[in-house]
Amino acid sequence: MLHAAEEIARVLGQDAVCYDTDVLEHHGHSDWSTSNSPGRAVAVVYPKSTEDVSAIARICNNRNVPMVPFGAGSSVEGNFSQPHSGICVDFSFMDKIVAFHPDDMDVVVQPGVNWVDLNNHIASSGLFAPMDPSPTATVGGMVSTNCSGTNAFRYGTMKDWVLNLTVVLADGTVIKTRRRPRKTSAGYNLTSLFVGAEGTLGIVTEATLKLAPIPQATSVAVVPFPTIHAAASAATALIRSGIQLAALEIMDDQQMAILNAHGSPTVRKRHWAEQPTLFLKFSGTTAAAVQSDIARTAALIAENNNTTQGQTAPPPFHFARSKQEEHDLWAARKECLFTMTSMRPAGHAMWSTDVAVPISRLAELIDWSQTECRKLGLFASVVGHVGDGNFHVAMMYDPRDKAQVAAVAGCVQRMMDKALEMEGTVSGEHAIGIGKKACLRDELGEATVGVMRGLKRAVDPKWVMNPGKVFD
Repeated sequence: MLHAAEEIARVLGQDAVCYDTDVLEHHGHSDWSTSNSPGRAVAVVYPKSTEDVSAIARICNNRNVPMVPFGAGSSVEGNFSQPHSGICVDFSFMDKIVAFHPDDMDVVVQPGVNWVDLNNHIASSGLFAPMDPSPTATVGGMVSTNCSGTNAFRYGTMKDWVLNLTVVLADGTVIKTRRRPRKTSAGYNLTSLFVGAEGTLGIVTEATLKLAPIPQATSVAVVPFPTIHAAASAATALIRSGIQLAALEIMDDQQMAILNAHGSPTVRKRHWAEQPTLFLKFSGTTAAAVQSDIARTAALIAENNNTTQGQTAPPPFHFARSKQEEHDLWAARKECLFTMTSMRPAGHAMWSTDVAVPISRLAELIDWSQTECRKLGLFASVVGHVGDGNFHVAMMYDPRDKAQVAAVAGCVQRMMDKALEMEGTVSGEHAIGIGKKACLRDELGEATVGVMRGLKRAVDPKWVMNPGKVFD
C-alpha cells in the first residue's frame, strides 16, 4: 500500500499525497456515522482530474490495493470507512462546474462540488438542483448513496436527477454511461447501476445533473399533534390527498423540546409546542396557488383529526406570514440533527438509522418504533421525511457500556425486521455501507445479492473498489 502511495506521488506530485495521522483519522472515522471500522488508509490522495483518478486506479489495481472514495464525510453508515486500509481518494480539488446549459436545464459537475454552492452559483438562471441532503454534502457522495432529503417528496431521489456519469473503473478504464438527452433507450441503464453503488463498482469523476425551475412562490407551515400516531396519520392523509406539497416532515416531542432548550437563536425566537409536529413546505407558480394549498391542507388536517382522534377542536395550524418567518420556521427542521448532536453528553455516541415503508404502514411503524425506543431508557427521537414513507430514529448511548450498545443494536435490528415485515426497506436514503450488510440480505435474499456480487466481479475482479461495503 505504501509503495502504491509512493508511485501515486511520483505521477501526481508529492503534494497530492498525505500521510498525516490527523488527516488519516479525519478520513477514516466520523462522529456522524453509526458504523465505523478500526482500519485507516495508509495515505490520502488528492486528484484534480479524471486522468488523475485513472492513474490512481491503475496503480492501485496493479498492486491489489483498496481504493476508498471520500467526499464530504457526512454519510452515516460507514460508507467511507477503510476496513481493509488502502488509499483514500479525496475529491476536494475536483470541485469545478464543468458546463452549465440553462436552455437544456442541466449542469455538468465534478464530484467535489457542494450542492449548496452549486445552487447559489446558478440561482440567477431561475434553476436549481432540488436534492436537499446535509448542507455539507458533495455531488460524488450524493450520487454514490442515492441521497434525497426534505425535497424528495416533491422531486424524488438522486437517481431521478442524474443524466449521465463519467466513471473510472478499477483498472483505470474511463467510461461515460450515456449522453446528455433527457431520454434514451440505447443499451443498458449503466447510469443507474452506479447511482447508489457507494463507489464499489467505480469512482464517479463527473456527473451531468438535471435541474428544475426554482418555485416562484413558497411558504411553510407547522402543526403539532397530541401523539406521534396522530401526526403520522395526518401525514398519510395529506399524501393521499394529491395536494402538491414540496416537503412533508415530522419531528417528535423530544426533538421539539431540544429546539426550545438548545436551538439556534433563530429557532428560539418562538416557543415550540413540545408535541409531535409536522413541518410542511408549499411551493407553486403563484402566491394564490400556495395560499389555496395551505387552506386545503388546514381543512384536511382538521377533518382527519376529527375522524381518527374523535376530537372536535382541530390542532393549531401556523403558517409563515413573511419570508423571514418562512425561513425561521423551516430552520427548526433543518437544524435538528446539528442541534441534537451538539447537546450529546461527553463520551456518548449517537446511533442514527432510517427505514422506509409503504405509505399505508407509516403511522403504525413510527408508533411502534417510538414505543420500542422508549423501552431502552435512553434518549431516542424520531424525525424524518414522512412524505415518502421514510423516517429516522436517533438514539444516544455510551459506547463503553456493553449493555447499552447491545440494547441499541437490538432495537435497531427489530426496527429493520419490522420494516421488512411491512414490505419496506432497511435503508431509505443512507445506503448500506458496513452497517446494514446483514439487513440487505434479509431484505433482498441471497439470490439477488448474488447478482450484485456478479456485477461487482465483472467490473472489479480484484475487489479493490471500496471493499467491505454493501456486501462481503
